[in-house]
Amino acid sequence: MGYSSERIDAMEGIERRNEKDLEKRISYESFEKTESGTQADVKAVKLTFVQRLASMMNAEIKGIEPVTDEEKVEHSLVNAGTMWLSADLVIATFSLGALGITVFKLSFWQAFLVIVFFSLLGALPVAFFSIFGPKLGLRQMILSKFLVGDYGMRIFALINMVACVGWGAVNIMSSAQLLNIVNNGACPPWAGCLILIVCTIIVTFFGYHIIHLYEKWSWVPNLVVFIAIIARMAKSGNFTYGDMKGGATTAGDVLSFGGTIYGFATGWTTYAADYTVYQPRNANSYKIFFSILAGLLTPLIFTLTLGAACATGTLTDDKWAKMYADKSIGGLVYSILVVDSLHGFGQFLCVILALSTVANNIPNMYSIALSAQAFWSQLSRIPRVLWTICGNFVTLAICIPAYYHFESVMGNFMDIIGYYLAIYQAMCLSEHFIYNRGSFAKYDWDRIYDKTAYPMGIAGIFGFCCGAAGVVVGMSQNWYHGVIGRRIGKFGGEIGFELAFAFAFIGFNIVRPLEKKYTGR
Repeated sequence: MGYSSERIDAMEGIERRNEKDLEKRISYESFEKTESGTQADVKAVKLTFVQRLASMMNAEIKGIEPVTDEEKVEHSLVNAGTMWLSADLVIATFSLGALGITVFKLSFWQAFLVIVFFSLLGALPVAFFSIFGPKLGLRQMILSKFLVGDYGMRIFALINMVACVGWGAVNIMSSAQLLNIVNNGACPPWAGCLILIVCTIIVTFFGYHIIHLYEKWSWVPNLVVFIAIIARMAKSGNFTYGDMKGGATTAGDVLSFGGTIYGFATGWTTYAADYTVYQPRNANSYKIFFSILAGLLTPLIFTLTLGAACATGTLTDDKWAKMYADKSIGGLVYSILVVDSLHGFGQFLCVILALSTVANNIPNMYSIALSAQAFWSQLSRIPRVLWTICGNFVTLAICIPAYYHFESVMGNFMDIIGYYLAIYQAMCLSEHFIYNRGSFAKYDWDRIYDKTAYPMGIAGIFGFCCGAAGVVVGMSQNWYHGVIGRRIGKFGGEIGFELAFAFAFIGFNIVRPLEKKYTGR
């Protein structure tokens, strides 16, 4: 699908402005506030060598600065939807679906119902906050100042940086397992991780438009591989529906598996507006919402369900069970596609599927830079591309040792992601619908550098602390069981994110009216 001549002219105009602005650029920290709270002094700062290089290569050099109307040249709803279609149609999603059978011991239909319900619950906030990008022209973390306040935003920006690295490590581990098993371990774990990191750096270096172009098409080969898995799984005869068992223990397992699904599905919430920010301000909000919701739910439900279906083969085939026990999800995929199956061509498909992780890691490594710059204005002096490169190599340092504990790392990480995002969603939705009456006209987005234009964040900090208390009493992890979570079934049940949302909602809405009354914002 080609670009229109109108859009090409607009993009060429941006490139010309980049060249003209090569010696001078207004950066985030260059705006200073006068005593009256207005934008006054603007200091010109020189571009760094990295920014010069990026500009010469037509890569995006913009960081957390507001996107102007003339820069809003992205009109494609297909690009908006396929952004998440490619990111979720990957082996990491497949491996998470398998946990419903192998770890939480659910039947196929129980796992399927959990997948559908919790995927929808997690995807809705991502689609909703994507609407903010076109309307405000701000990145998700920066616009969060209007929702959870200045200091509240900084808490989430810091956690988001850590989460981006965690996402990258979890995703890479599943792919590295698959690369390692192909050709009898010819590719050691560290080498597989390094290959995926380098591929991610190459794409994220160029920024928003190249990322969207990559995500627009990278789902195609992944879908071909998954179709091959469906065909070989059906031919193997190893699928089983399992037994539908009820009781308190099953309820606990359903909640725990649901928590991991929710954490995965909603994990893009704090990035959402980053990938719609170049859409025009008058873009149809309903079209963006449903395009992104479809782009999220379609790969999530399909790939998670396929992972659960394939995992049932470990219950009926001892060889598959052993391969899964020894090599985790990589061993299971290898058993389906290669052993007594497609042989050499199956190994080729395994490599393609392993590389699918790049599509999932790209949003993480792009947004880590924006979160770092939002956390502290002085960090915006470091170019986005450098943050991206550093984030990738920190991810590499973590995922290699964690490679050998994939199941426990993935399950625990998804739950933790769900905790802090539930807190974030509870407070942001409260501010938007209760105090801003759901109106984007309430946001003085053009005064983003004026601290009097948004809340201080007292309610945001208090709400966060209340949400954390909800996590402590409701969580159910191998390393800690909350006083409520441990009472659900024999092994406990995960209700940390539900209580986090409820506690944060209550705490935020107790303090927010007082904050508005005594601070005036």
